[in-house]
Amino acid sequence: MNIDRLQELKKKLTDEADLSHIWLFYMDHFADQPEFTDLGEPAYNEYLNAVLYKTCQQMFGREIKITDFLLIYIAPYHLFHGAFQVGGRIGGVIYFEEIKIGLLAVSVDYPSTDVVKYSRFSFMIQQSASNHNDRN
Repeated sequence: MNIDRLQELKKKLTDEADLSHIWLFYMDHFADQPEFTDLGEPAYNEYLNAVLYKTCQQMFGREIKITDFLLIYIAPYHLFHGAFQVGGRIGGVIYFEEIKIGLLAVSVDYPSTDVVKYSRFSFMIQQSASNHNDRN
């Protein structure tokens, strides 16, 4: 495993139009590498929990239960990654905290097949409404 390829993954996450290319790059170079998964610690992230729930609900068009969400945070690289189950389907997520962009991948079928739905997401800062006293 070449950890320097995380920079390439980050660039793909921001630039690549075909989301499957991003996910396959992640899977090929990082996901199944024990030395990669050992770099991080289990984590909780409220934002990612909300994104996961809302996105899966939109993907499948109904309320859906998410289970077995194991999120790992690799602090030196500001990277969250993890796996989960949604309605018996396998899913995964990557999220670079410093650029606030991530990718979610979920198997479409149950039992799981090679057909996958993807969703790229970014953290949006919500600004407060103007109070008409703003001078800028």
